[in-house]
Amino acid sequence: MALVELARFQTKVEADLARLLLEAEGFGPVLFDEGMNYIGLGSIMPIRLMVVEEEYEPAAAVLVDEGLL
Repeated sequence: MALVELARFQTKVEADLARLLLEAEGFGPVLFDEGMNYIGLGSIMPIRLMVVEEEYEPAAAVLVDEGLL
């Protein structure tokens, strides 16, 4: 099972909101590069929300419905 990028966020708050929403729906999202945001590189390297490839479409639909994509 490969991870694919579902979305990018400039702030930890936005990324966590999307992650928690997907977890509540039963998905297993993972955040990449969140540490870069803490050292001031958020504008250069956004936080990436990753999901298992098979979950991409339904997870994207959840974020679209909530206005996060």
